[in-house]
Amino acid sequence: MSSYRGILLDIEGTTTPIAFVHDVLFSYARAHAKEFLANNFDSEEVRADIALLREEHELDVSETRNPPVPGSEMDSIAAYVDWLIAQDRKSTGLKSLQGKIWRQGYLDGSLKSQVYTDVAPAFARWHAAGFSINIFSSGSVLAQQLLFAHTEAGDLTRFINNYFDTNVGKKGEADSYRRIASELGLAAGEIVFISDVTTELDAATEAGMKTLLSIRPGNPPQSAAERYRSIHTFDNV
Repeated sequence: MSSYRGILLDIEGTTTPIAFVHDVLFSYARAHAKEFLANNFDSEEVRADIALLREEHELDVSETRNPPVPGSEMDSIAAYVDWLIAQDRKSTGLKSLQGKIWRQGYLDGSLKSQVYTDVAPAFARWHAAGFSINIFSSGSVLAQQLLFAHTEAGDLTRFINNYFDTNVGKKGEADSYRRIASELGLAAGEIVFISDVTTELDAATEAGMKTLLSIRPGNPPQSAAERYRSIHTFDNV
């Protein structure tokens, strides 16, 4: 790690079990979307998410992906949200709305996020050593901040310098990682990106970053995994 100045981390399968994201967070968003929309339909920030979702719905219709047929405005949006979550769509509007739904759950105590047991000690160690710790996830910046603020290991946001989501670009595109390096004020080669997905590592490698493949319990096998140095814990990073 002596040649690195920045650490860039994926969330799912890297800092946090995939099962927590899919079985807890996604399920919570699906179960509470309609109620949340009913209670916050006139909120300016929620209306902005709805506008993005309408645009995406129109594209899905035009490309014959067979999204839910519109009913009443609120019901149709809730049904479309449920449909997008079922497909694990990396949608900016969906991710933004999900973050707001999860914020409600974290604040009322019905949600508590999970991180692997080695994450908090690693964050503290990296922070003390002067590394810049940064997150890049398809989940919104708000969702990322909430997850790390409400973990079973405590509030970890004090260790994190920056958060990046799909507004910087897709995780499978090299330009996204170039933009992140530029925003961090670091050369790409000074950053190590850790993820459980080899297509993301491919893109980061193309951008010039160093990479590590995260192998955690429950992570699906990755194609061409042998191209990357793999780790099972942050203990030796």
